[in-house]
Amino acid sequence: MVQVMHLYFDDSGTRNANHEPGTRAAHGYDWFALGGVVIRQEDEAAARAQHAKFMADWMLDPKTVFLHSFDIRNKTGAFTWLAGLPQAESTRFLEELYQLMRSPPFIGFACVIDRPGYDHRYRAKYGRDQWSLCKTAFSVLVERAAKYARRDGHKLKVFAERADKHVDGWTLGYYDHLREHGMPFAAANMQQYAPLTAADLKATLYEFRVKKKSSPIMQLADLYLWPMAIGGYHRSNRTYARLQDDKKLIDCHLADAAIATEGIKYSCWDLVKGAP
Repeated sequence: MVQVMHLYFDDSGTRNANHEPGTRAAHGYDWFALGGVVIRQEDEAAARAQHAKFMADWMLDPKTVFLHSFDIRNKTGAFTWLAGLPQAESTRFLEELYQLMRSPPFIGFACVIDRPGYDHRYRAKYGRDQWSLCKTAFSVLVERAAKYARRDGHKLKVFAERADKHVDGWTLGYYDHLREHGMPFAAANMQQYAPLTAADLKATLYEFRVKKKSSPIMQLADLYLWPMAIGGYHRSNRTYARLQDDKKLIDCHLADAAIATEGIKYSCWDLVKGAP
């Protein structure tokens, strides 16, 4: 019987390397990130049950209300009601939400690209013909998740949150390229990261699908991504630090020397003060 892990991932930020980011959050940073969670296929049912219990406990309709990090943090959208809660109830909601993230056997993975750093590094060489950042982030994210799956004798299914038909098409194209040709970067540049070969990736990558926002595991992937992204700038971010302490991120399961080739990737951090 084939043993399978599932990678669920979402995106955060602006995928175009040199376009304006639009409305910038209060933290002021400008990234593009892809990331989420890896879970064994056989553990998904229990994770979905925990999600269902959380939704029922807080009287949230899972057909119309989705756990979305931005709306929860900013008390917008389906979570405007959080602004009216007493402090003790607001604290209880956030703690129970974190326990929902913590309890299932998830491992967090991400590739986070600092957009100013990327533009600074590649503008002189490529002008405005730089790659869309999603191509870089997808390739790195999936290859590192595949390394994790292979180490445990598993294949890997990849689930992306549904976007529009253009983005979904691009993402499928990136997946197909990995399986047929391997990593899309110059071999000399990639050598230091010990990349999987095209044959390794073809043998490991089992399936690609898109999922709607209503997917409970996709919602949890979204909740993981933001702390992994902001954690690259501020290791003291409370949720990021708690995920680290609870060993919910891939870096916690690697030797220090392996983080650069298998862990969460913080790319183009040249301009970031105190870069990891």
